[in-house]
Order: sequence, then structure tokens, then C-alpha cells
Amino acid sequence: MIPHFRVTLAVCLCCFSLISLAQHEAADGVISVADSITRSALAGVSVFDRNGTLVGICDSRGRMPYVSETSYPLTFRCIGYKEKTVRRPPTSAILLSESLTELPEFKFISRRQKVLYIPAYIREYSTLSTYTDTVYMFREKMVDFMIVPDKSVRYRGWSVPRTNKSRSYYRFSNADGLDSVSDKCNNHFTWSDWVGLTSVHPLPPELAGVTTGTQTVMGRYSPSETWNRENDRITIDLDILAENSGRRWVPTLSAFFKDNLDFECFRMKLLYDNIVNDSISPENLTAYSYNLETRGRGHKMFMFHKVDEPFFVSTYAEVYILDKEYISVKEAKKRERSNPEIAGMADFDIPSTAPALHSSVIELIGRVNSINNNEVRAALAPDRKLVGIEFKKMNFGGRLLQLLKAGTGLDGIRGARKVNKKWKELKQKRKAENQIIRFNPETSLP
Repeated sequence: MIPHFRVTLAVCLCCFSLISLAQHEAADGVISVADSITRSALAGVSVFDRNGTLVGICDSRGRMPYVSETSYPLTFRCIGYKEKTVRRPPTSAILLSESLTELPEFKFISRRQKVLYIPAYIREYSTLSTYTDTVYMFREKMVDFMIVPDKSVRYRGWSVPRTNKSRSYYRFSNADGLDSVSDKCNNHFTWSDWVGLTSVHPLPPELAGVTTGTQTVMGRYSPSETWNRENDRITIDLDILAENSGRRWVPTLSAFFKDNLDFECFRMKLLYDNIVNDSISPENLTAYSYNLETRGRGHKMFMFHKVDEPFFVSTYAEVYILDKEYISVKEAKKRERSNPEIAGMADFDIPSTAPALHSSVIELIGRVNSINNNEVRAALAPDRKLVGIEFKKMNFGGRLLQLLKAGTGLDGIRGARKVNKKWKELKQKRKAENQIIRFNPETSLP
């Protein structure tokens, strides 16, 4: 009777969860995205429209954002799950199936191997937009990390992704219907260079020593961390902005927080495997993703278009860990100095768990690859500012005076004043051009 009772209880609980989910959807009219097996809500699922543009993410309760019917079909993407395309507005919960990532095991070979080398593959979808203009970017990169778990080792390494190979595709559009593409852009608005690997973190006490469980850490108004454990696998959903303590997961972005940059959304999802201790570390990481939305993107980015017009940057990125290997400090320094061919990162190694590219991204790649770069360069007028200043021969006294200025720091002070002056002049020029555009709508910037 006991086994029969357990089966009956499990069936009842499953039915109850499905009924509760349906009642919840009917109550507020919002469709949720959930795990196909556990039926638990999935937070931070990215939603792409028919053009492959990120239109929103699911909240902490898995509820999808409002999307107009003209945006369908929609693609739902979540690291660790197979993406799913929905052709028309759904009437029930959207279920995603898990996609497991298996990495080869690694072992210590000798005590001298104290540096953890991690190659990875990154896909990034970013959009920079103003009230009138939009720049869409798709980028894929081969990167690597050099982690030093033992702090006594005299080698720093790096926890942010070092790019070994990259290819980018841009689409420029504005309110007048202009649409052009390129593999280059004058403005750097990517975030994937800054979001790297986090250090060792202890498991919540409720998940230590158990095989299955969920633990939620509340922020001020909403959950800041949601931990899910299934045997030796752990998934962490993070809302970095829910609590100041969330910044410990992205220490390399501390300078941007201090710069009072307006972060409007910052969610992360991390996947760990082979958890045998009461903590997680880069040794266990298999993949991670993040959604980031900001008003602006760092210092001086207003030069993108108009000096006093706000602009917004949204980024969705997926990072797939390809391998892990412990190496010696000597080998780590060698790889740090070597080129991508020697480091084995010359070619793109796209993991099998990465979803197929959206048709709009494939179209963008085809348009960019068809550009004749030689013709484009030949048509460009040379920029005299890039030529540099004219070199003047100096006598012995002039060279001595130059060394004296350099030794006392006068050259640095003078150079800083010159840069500030040039910057102020450029800012005033952009403001004047902005006023011309405002009162003469048909006039455009060169």
C-alpha cells in the first residue's frame, strides 16, 4: 500500500501544480514559461520577435512580457533549455525542454598545474537605439579565461573573456526607412567584454547535502537569487539589481555602477554541473547567459548621434564553456603571449547545444559578407586628423627641454589640458549641430 500511496500522491501533486498554473494564468491573463518536466516557472527567459530582435524577458514568476500580435512568431530562449518558437499568441503555459551540456572531466596531473584554463564560445545580440535611430549587432567570439584558484600563486590571470577571434554584423536603421549593414561600427556598445566568471560561492545551507531542492534569496522588493538543485546540477537565476549584494556576481562591472550609469535590467542565469562540495566555482560552470539594459553605455558615448539625446542599450549574450584544463604558470604565461593559432582558438568551435541562428541573423550575415570592402574603402575621403602632426627636428637644447618636461610631468599636465580643450570644443560643436537639426528637420549630420 505504501508504494501505491506514493504514486497516487505524486500524481495528485502534479495535477495540483498544473491546475494552479492554469488558474494563475486565467486570473491575470498572462502566459507563463515553465520547465516541461517540473512545471516550475522559468525566470529570465529571453523573447525574440519575428525579426530576431530581443523584445523582452520573462519576470521572476516566468510571466512573458507583453508582445503585440504583429511580432509573432516569437522565439523563447533560455540557457540550458532548447529554444522554442511560438507561431501565434498562446493560450496555455509555454513549456521548454532541458538541454544538458556534458563537458569532459579534468584532473590534476601534477602539483605544478595551478592555473585553470577555460576556452569558451560567446553569442551576443545587442541593440543601441535613440528616438530615431537603431543599431542592431550580432557578434560571436572565441574567448578564454585564465583562473587562479590558489591566491598564493604569483600570477593574476583574467576572469573576463579575452577575445581570440571575433566577427560582428551590424544593421543600421532610422525613422526614414534607411537600412544598411556593415561589419564595423564607430561606437563600442557591447557588454560581453565585461561580464566574466565569478569566484567561489557557498551553497545555501538548505541545498548543502541534499539531492533536490530550491532556495530563494529575497532582495528588497523581489527575489535576487533563485537556486535550483537536481542531483549534482545547480541552476542559479540572478536579478543583479534586486539587491546591492548581487554585484558580487559581476565584480568587473563595479566601475560602471560607481559611474551612476542607469541600469534598468540585469539578469543572469548560471549552469553548474558535477557539484560534489558545498560550494560552486568556475570548475563546475558549464554555461551562463545574461540580459542587460542600460540608459547609455559608459563615458562619452553621447557622440553616437546627438549630444543631448538619450540612447538605450540592450544586450543578450550566451556563453558556452568548451573545455577546462589545469596548466602550469609557465604554460599560462606562454598562452597569454601567444597568438590565437598557437592557443588553438583560430577557428570557431560552435557547441552542439547552441541553437540554430534565426533566419534574420542568417540574412544579416549574408548581406554583410557580400559587401565589397575594397570599393567601400576607395570611396571614403581620407580623414586628415588621422595623419598625425608634422614632425619637427629639434636641436640639442630642444631635446634637453623635452626630457626635462617629461621628467617633471609638465608634458602630462599639458597633454591633459589639451585633451580637455579638444573634448569641450567637440561637445560644443555637437550641440550646435543638434540645434540645427532641431530647427531644420531636413538637415542631417554629415
